[in-house]
Amino acid sequence: MALLDDVSVNLARQALELIVFTGDETIERRIADEIGASSPTLQENYLTAMRILKAERRGLLLLEKYRAGDDIPVAQISSQPQDDGGH
Repeated sequence: MALLDDVSVNLARQALELIVFTGDETIERRIADEIGASSPTLQENYLTAMRILKAERRGLLLLEKYRAGDDIPVAQISSQPQDDGGH
C-alpha cells in the first residue's frame, strides 16, 4: 500500500535526522512504540524503513571515506556497524 510506505518512510527519515542531530538513539524505539500502539503494521514498516535508511547512511559514509582517500580497513562480516563516523 503506497500510503503505508509513504508514512513509514516519512517517519523514519524524520526520526533518523533527529537521531543524527541529537545523538539520542532512543528516538527510534520511542516512535516505534508510540505508533505500534495504534498500528502494528505501520510500526513494522517504520522499523523496516529505519533499517534501510540506516544501512544507506552507513554506505554513503563509507563512500565519502573512499572519495576522500581515507585508509579503510577491510571490515569483518558483522551485523554491527564497523564505523559510523562518530554518529
